[in-house]
Amino acid sequence: MTVGSKVKQTLATLRGAEATLRVYSLQERDKEARDTYAAAFEEISKIKIDLEKRVGVMEFEEPQYKGN
Repeated sequence: MTVGSKVKQTLATLRGAEATLRVYSLQERDKEARDTYAAAFEEISKIKIDLEKRVGVMEFEEPQYKGN
């Protein structure tokens, strides 16, 4: 597995975690737990955005990673 594939796999995993946390934050009745899920969702979102930028840089610098 190439570095590009690993980074993209990590990005896909983060997207899944982000979606799960979002669902949990919407379904939770306890305010404290809901806030915790929402905070975790926000943090994962920031990390995801940074990783998406990194993928863009990788694809620009190393065209062989594009589309993998």
